[in-house]
Amino acid sequence: MILTTTENIPGKSYQIIGMVRGSTIQCKNIGRDIGSSFKNLVGGEMKSYTEMMNQAREIATQRMVDDAQQQGADAIVCMRYASSSIMQGAAEVIAYGTGVKFC
Repeated sequence: MILTTTENIPGKSYQIIGMVRGSTIQCKNIGRDIGSSFKNLVGGEMKSYTEMMNQAREIATQRMVDDAQQQGADAIVCMRYASSSIMQGAAEVIAYGTGVKFC
């Protein structure tokens, strides 16, 4: 499966199948959340949240690829990520793009 953030794949012609997407909601446990609160006081990277968001993007991407394959896509163009806070310490990540089939 080819994933690209561009509108075109050089040297390939394709038909648009439609939107494909995958999402997940992730949260950290209370112990790590308390530790991150202390980090918020002194500044610096909140590594546990960075890891959580990286994992969430991986899960959302895989679910998007699964959706594309179920629809018969060979690639995904114009791929994007979006995230939103669901509640304190929890975030939704969605991966989306346009599924295409090579001609």
